Order: sequence, then structure tokens, then C-alpha cells
Amino acid sequence: MAASPNKQSNIPTNTLRDVSQAITPINYLHWSLSIIIVAFVIQFLWLVINNDTFQWDVVFKWFFDETVINGLYVTLGLTVVAMVVGTIIGLVLAVCRLSKSHIASSGAAIYIWFFRGTPMLVQLIFWYNMATIFPYITISIPFGPTLISWETNSIITPLTAAIVGLALNEAAYMAEIIRGGLLSVDPGQSETAQAFGMTRTRALWRIIIPQAMRSIVPPTGNQLISMIKGTSLVSIIAMNDLLYSVQAVYNRTFEIIPLLMVAVIWYLIITSILNIGQSFIERYYARGQRMSETSPAINIAKPVEDAQ
Repeated sequence: MAASPNKQSNIPTNTLRDVSQAITPINYLHWSLSIIIVAFVIQFLWLVINNDTFQWDVVFKWFFDETVINGLYVTLGLTVVAMVVGTIIGLVLAVCRLSKSHIASSGAAIYIWFFRGTPMLVQLIFWYNMATIFPYITISIPFGPTLISWETNSIITPLTAAIVGLALNEAAYMAEIIRGGLLSVDPGQSETAQAFGMTRTRALWRIIIPQAMRSIVPPTGNQLISMIKGTSLVSIIAMNDLLYSVQAVYNRTFEIIPLLMVAVIWYLIITSILNIGQSFIERYYARGQRMSETSPAINIAKPVEDAQ
């Protein structure tokens, strides 16, 4: 018995509609809200630009000043060093948290608990005043003689305190981000790699981490942007960052608002550039998924024979 003909051929011609020239109906609510939002934004920008309190001529005067630019370099340098060190320590902590060793897992969990549970500002002040608690930093045999000793004040400078405080705090957050990314990968990937003779460490670096990057990159970008803003806290320990440089200027000139606007604009420029870079990195690591979604599925099923 032959297969039934296409049902579309039985539909009367006068009931078919040509949709090639169809027009999407106008969403009046969407356009109304868009116009209202744009109007509010324009009104706000107009008020800001025409407000004499901001003193835009002073803003332009100090925007590229050497003092401000040097503070900007310090902020960027602290961010890069703290993020690199924090990410490396965070990776080690994440691996320890996933380790089968209870000592390693518990030690990493205690570290994360402590540094996530205390404010970064308190940690920075603590490191800056380390000499009050430990006047000397020593390397010695446990319960034995001292091998090497240094004065704490000669090692813990404002720069050292800023880097250590920011990096150790960041490591706790990066550890949880990396751990979440590693857990997002199918455990079968690691088992398959080990079945092919890969060691656990090699499988981690060659198989697991590249796949986990898609889940790690977005929150890491958020942490990087938070770190840029978090470096402003080092001004409390007299570290010559962007905010401290701006404060040093307006303490002399008493032009508080325009100098703060200089810092705000620089922070916005940096975070905007980082947002663009983050979007490119996310697209790079998501390319495998896009290819799998756009590639057509291959049907390998046998065709069903017509009923006789």
C-alpha cells in the first residue's frame, strides 16, 4: 500500500496565505518604555553637564595630570599582580578542595572561610600593621634555632601590604570560582582521560581546565572589575593609587567634586575596556558550543519501509 499523499495538497488554494511580505506588529509598550528611558538619560546627562558644581574645566585640567596618571599606573599594576597571584593561589586551593585528602580539603576550606568572612579593608590594615604583632619575620626549625630573621618593617611596606592583602583575599574568591568551573565538567571526561593512560594532573591541565574555562571566565571578569575598584581601599594605608593621588590633589586645592569626577571617569574607562575584553574571551571559549548548536544533526536511522 503506497504512502498517503502530502496533506498540504488537499488544502484549498484560497485558504493559503503569503507570509513573505508579512510585517511584524509594532510593540507600542516596548517603544514607549524605550522613549521614556532615553528621555530620562538625556535629561540626567544635561543636568550633569550644565551643573557648575562639577567644574568641568577643572576636570579637564587634572584628567591627564602626571600625579593622576602615576596613580592610575599604580592601580593597574596592583590589579594585575593581585589577580595573577590570587588566581594561581586560587587554582591550588580549588584543586585542594576537590582532593580526596581530608587534610588538604579542610585546610583549603578554612582558608576560604577566613578570607571570605573578613572585610578586605580589615585585612589590608592587618597586613600594614604586621610589625605590631610580629616585629621580626623568621625562618627557623620548629621548636629549634632560628636560621634567618628580618625586621617586619623592612619587608611589609605599603606596597607589600597592598599586594599581599589584595592577592590573598582574591585567592579565596577565585578558588570557589575555579572549583565551580571544574565541577561543571562531566566527571566522565577525567575517567576517559585516565583510561587512555593520562595521569590525573595531565588530564586536569589538558582536558578538564580548558572545558571549565567557559564557566570560569564570566565570574573571573567580574572579579577583575571588582579588583579594579577594590584597589581604592589601599589609599587607607597611604598607597599612592588613583584615589589616593586624587585625594592628595584636592587636599591642596579643595576642589573635591571635580577631582573625584576625574577618578570616576578613569574607573569607568578601565571597566568598560575590561567588559569588552571579557566579551571577546567569552566568545572564544564558547565557540565549541556554538559549532555544536549550528551544525545539523546526522540521521543514521534506517528508513522505514512503506507498509504493504
